[in-house]
Amino acid sequence: MAHFVKKAFSDIRSNRFLNLITIITIALSILVVSIFLLFFENSSRIIESWNQGGRAMVYLVDNFTLDMLPELKTRMKALGDIDEMVYISKEEAFDKLKNEMSSQTTFLKNLKENPLPDALEIRMKSYNSFDEIQQFAEKIKALEMVDDVEYGQGWLGKFLNIFNLFKITGYAMCSMFFLIALFITSNTVRLAFYSRKLEVEIMRLVGASESFIKAPFYVAGLFQGFFGGLLGLLVLLATYLMISSGISQNLASYIYIDIRFLSVKMILLIIMASTFLGWFGCYLSLKQILK
Repeated sequence: MAHFVKKAFSDIRSNRFLNLITIITIALSILVVSIFLLFFENSSRIIESWNQGGRAMVYLVDNFTLDMLPELKTRMKALGDIDEMVYISKEEAFDKLKNEMSSQTTFLKNLKENPLPDALEIRMKSYNSFDEIQQFAEKIKALEMVDDVEYGQGWLGKFLNIFNLFKITGYAMCSMFFLIALFITSNTVRLAFYSRKLEVEIMRLVGASESFIKAPFYVAGLFQGFFGGLLGLLVLLATYLMISSGISQNLASYIYIDIRFLSVKMILLIIMASTFLGWFGCYLSLKQILK
């Protein structure tokens, strides 16, 4: 095995430019695939957190009184699974809004009447899909004591549309880049083989087996795939650290965003896939050459 590794590194050094192009191509392919996987992992976690218990605000009608609250809670619980319900009076909501906005505007201090409605903040239990959450919210909204229900349906609906579009685009882009990487890898092996064609012929004449001849090429393909995948992930990590820190600083005061890098399991799968890509490109090329 040590002989094959030594021979593979010797071939890589003698064809530096071709092998560098192959490694960069694999790295770009892995980078594109990893970007989509990073988006999918974070997006799926957001969607899952909503399905496992999203929060919603139920805004009540103007003539709502505290005497109606027990009946409203009973009827809402009968409609679906709710973990908790917290009543927020219009006075409490207005005071909270004034405290939060006092440093930014004096407009609220000059208001003579409270424009806010009474509300119920609810936490829903686990649902299988966003459609079920929508259906449940519509049932609550149909109650005569309820004026409106807000559960992020606007941005979450748009987010799901973008997520589905990104998923389709991701599959197409990943397939295309993998094919490009496979093509370049196989052609690199082909060129490396032809540069050693005389040596291979001599080895055949002295009785060397096909596996002995192919082994250094396979080892070189594995190294190309491994280092290409590692380079792609390092570029993604550097980009992630720059972008995520900027997003956190700009939006931390408005919304909570929990952006995470790829899991260790996913990183290992990507490295294994890129290593296999290098080997498979070598396999396809040698299969055509050494018929």
